[in-house]
Amino acid sequence: MTTVQDIVSTKGNEVWSLGPAHSVYQAIEMMALKGVGALTVLSDEGKLIGIISERDYARKVILQGKSSKTTQVAEIMTREVIFIEPESKVDEAMALMTIKRVRHLPVLLDQQLVGMISVGDLVKSKIDEQSVMIDHLERYIRGEAAGVAH
Repeated sequence: MTTVQDIVSTKGNEVWSLGPAHSVYQAIEMMALKGVGALTVLSDEGKLIGIISERDYARKVILQGKSSKTTQVAEIMTREVIFIEPESKVDEAMALMTIKRVRHLPVLLDQQLVGMISVGDLVKSKIDEQSVMIDHLERYIRGEAAGVAH
């Protein structure tokens, strides 16, 4: 069964982050440039202290009539970060995201940020896993499975 670490290894462990004093505009700009829907927020010491997403922007800036250029990330970031560990199974990550209603999960190992996964990453992983299983079953049905004499 696929683990979160397998996904991080495949997609890469690069995580886009910024500090709490950055403007929300800078955060949205970085998300657009990097093609991501969320960023981790790190302290000056590099500790994970929050996460900011497009959803935070929509609900806490736009809908409240605030300015993205004058609002700091610290004002709208989610401080209680839901995270997952690398050895967790993909199904566990999917369940956690569903229960907590989040679309992005930082991956932490010994309280160190080692990656970030999204709902899309999990869906892709499940589709890939099912494709492999279907391929194996089709080959088995055709008598092409390993160890089958022709």
